[in-house]
Amino acid sequence: MLPSFRTAPASLTGAFGVLGLVASVLVAPRASAQAGGTPPTQPRLDAAVADSFARAARARPRPSTTAIRVTTAPNIDGRLDEAMWKEGTPISEFVQRELNEGVPASERTEVRLATDGKYLYIGARMYDREPHLIVPGEKIRDVQLSNSDHIALIFDTYHDRQNGFVFATTPAGVEYDGQVIREGEGGGASVAGQNRMQAGAMGGFNVNWDASWTVATSIDSLGWTAEFRIPFSTLRFQAGSEDQTWGLNVSRSIRRKNEELYWAFIPRQFNLYRLSLAGTLTSLDVPSRRIQTITPYILSSVQQRWAGDVKTQKTPTEFGGEIKYGVTPSLTLDLTYNTDFAQVEVDDQRVNLTRFPVFFPEKRPFFLENAGVFSAGTPQAVDLFFSRRIGIASDGSPQPILGGGRLSGRVGQTTVGLLQMVTEAPNDSLPGQSYSVARATRELSSRSRIGVMAVQRMSTDSSVDVNRTFAVDGRIGLGQAWTSDLWAARTTTRGRDGNDRAFSGRIAYQTNVWNHNARYAEVGADFNPEVGFMSRPGGYRTYDASVMRLIRKPEWSWFKQWNPHVSYRNVSGLKDGFYQTGYWHIDLTEFELANGARFGPEYNISHEGLQAPFTIAPGVVIPVGQYDWGTFGFDYNTDPSENVSAVGRFDVGPFWTGTRQGGSGTVTVRRGATFSGSFTMDYNDVKLPQGDFKSSLQALRLNYFFSPRVFVQTLTQYNNQQEIWSANVRFGWLNTAGTGLFIVLNEGRTANGFFDWEQRQQRSVFVKFTRQFGTGG
Repeated sequence: MLPSFRTAPASLTGAFGVLGLVASVLVAPRASAQAGGTPPTQPRLDAAVADSFARAARARPRPSTTAIRVTTAPNIDGRLDEAMWKEGTPISEFVQRELNEGVPASERTEVRLATDGKYLYIGARMYDREPHLIVPGEKIRDVQLSNSDHIALIFDTYHDRQNGFVFATTPAGVEYDGQVIREGEGGGASVAGQNRMQAGAMGGFNVNWDASWTVATSIDSLGWTAEFRIPFSTLRFQAGSEDQTWGLNVSRSIRRKNEELYWAFIPRQFNLYRLSLAGTLTSLDVPSRRIQTITPYILSSVQQRWAGDVKTQKTPTEFGGEIKYGVTPSLTLDLTYNTDFAQVEVDDQRVNLTRFPVFFPEKRPFFLENAGVFSAGTPQAVDLFFSRRIGIASDGSPQPILGGGRLSGRVGQTTVGLLQMVTEAPNDSLPGQSYSVARATRELSSRSRIGVMAVQRMSTDSSVDVNRTFAVDGRIGLGQAWTSDLWAARTTTRGRDGNDRAFSGRIAYQTNVWNHNARYAEVGADFNPEVGFMSRPGGYRTYDASVMRLIRKPEWSWFKQWNPHVSYRNVSGLKDGFYQTGYWHIDLTEFELANGARFGPEYNISHEGLQAPFTIAPGVVIPVGQYDWGTFGFDYNTDPSENVSAVGRFDVGPFWTGTRQGGSGTVTVRRGATFSGSFTMDYNDVKLPQGDFKSSLQALRLNYFFSPRVFVQTLTQYNNQQEIWSANVRFGWLNTAGTGLFIVLNEGRTANGFFDWEQRQQRSVFVKFTRQFGTGG
């Protein structure tokens, strides 16, 4: 039997510190591998010259363009050889957001838009004098764009300067799309260590939203080209006018130079989602036709479970699907029956050494579309509605979803959302549930809005078993620098008659040299949003603040910025004032390099107050008391676009009543656009007077992309906290909007290590085929 990782030595923490250095040695410069030379770098700039470029760019008027009208549709092959792509005036005046704010682009870009009344066509030519150095990226939908060259467009279809749709591609020809809400700021909170998929719609940008559209690309001696066809029916826009004005911005990345370019200039403290700074697309001829699609599925599976030596097996075949109907061009009705998500990727496991629950994001496609409409609260701290609660019983067991519906979109100037879902009872002790959500928001001027929401969970067996949440929220934007978010909510739960209210207020200040935040919140002891997510039980008040300075040296071509910052969080009991949690994060030496690498040591001071004993590991119980400790940490990442890259952190020092050595690291290997693999390890060696223990998590991810729509992905994980080994293999042959053929294998076993397996727990094989019919694309 192969050795178990469970016995990794405590000195492993040192490995996390050198992992980045090892990766840097392994990574040959891209130009050496592909062209035999050195990649071009950004030119050195005198600070005064750089500042003058930035001031000139900020003074530029917002640009405007139109889409030419065509009668013959182009062939979407990425070639741009049709005569239509030589007509009109292209979008071409691009300036840098990074690395040198306001400096003209080093390479020319031309983008043209056209329409035949049914589709919006985009032809983009990205000139490059060294096309052999173009970074294509991986061939998978919704790939991390920052790791490759790419072209991206954002459409503010309601022209409210806050919400929009993003469409992007890379030289590998991938489909990348997403929905932007509130200029990408969501509830104004970010969670360190979580990726964009985990943040989901709560982060202000829903990359998990998949539309039905087509793109093709090609690379030639002049650079690379991209050709898009986006059906108007896959977008949402105001009804009643066929000649519309939309907000528009276009972004291009030249990855080897870390150069990020914009048509409508965006200062470096913001990004593509800053729609209040976007240009305009005028006189756009949109159709009055509405989306009408039906997406049925058929699912066959073999599912086996073991309880000791007893095996049970079932081989069900299921049918179901969804219907999408455009009530108006801006309001859509979605209906679902026998809702199934067998093709969805499994969750990444986490190591949890805290007293509080871990947030796992929503991944189910039906709940991801227009998810931002229903978001309210503070992301991953107090989410007032969290769709992942639907289909999960109070004891954590799954509840099959019988079906439901969603009506979402615009009525006049108001964004509305209505959701109704019903689950069936998995057994006699757990009744079925009915979930209802109503949401309305009104966008105001100057990046401001106001909204209301109501959420209800009711047992299908008894109307007395009910929980409700009522909320009001808003945002006030003052210029481009100041933003304030506020929300207040109340819940009603049978048997909980105490303080059932909560509220939060945040103010943020953001410029190209400063980034500050401050928040205050109170959550009552009986505040209980059962169809939401709370990071800790109610009955507390909290305030947090952060200060960050961004320092640039444009005369250093290898350097991006120095980000000294400090943050503080305090949580105390609402009634007794008991000091529950305190946290100082002090990082005065974080540096970012021009190639995308980043590193920095930090010091963290933690406080935890226990009013009840805390079982941190089996047999290890920390007694009631007040605990303070300080930890030295170091985090880093190498250039993420290289063929071998690394990201990680380590922490060493006191921990509760003892010490901890540990950290996490991920090494990623890529081969062209077809293969990527990564190995992640999270390891903590904890020594306490109450007992010693080690927490360990390993995850191996392998991906092979035959084309942007045909792939095999595997994820194998071992978590010694749960003593579970699991494997997930997914084959996908996509058609459009996430439909197609899926073959999924899952296996779970009890284990003592990554290679030390024991009792089988479950095994399943799913074969699912789903197809979209109608006017969705």
